[in-house]
Amino acid sequence: MTDEEIRKLEKDVKKNKRLASEQAMELHDLIEDRLPDAYGELLGIANATYVACKNWDEANKKLLAAQAELA
Repeated sequence: MTDEEIRKLEKDVKKNKRLASEQAMELHDLIEDRLPDAYGELLGIANATYVACKNWDEANKKLLAAQAELA
């Protein structure tokens, strides 16, 4: 794997981590500020947070595997 490909994977990991963090903040805000009134939003936001975190995890695993290949 080339350095450019590794940088692309690193960028993807950072992007997915940012998206997961943003989604986690939305979940946190719901829990802290709007529950129990907004309980109807809980499943949608929780699922979106799960998907965002899973996307980050998959991107991170790809990066770690590529880095291990180079070592």
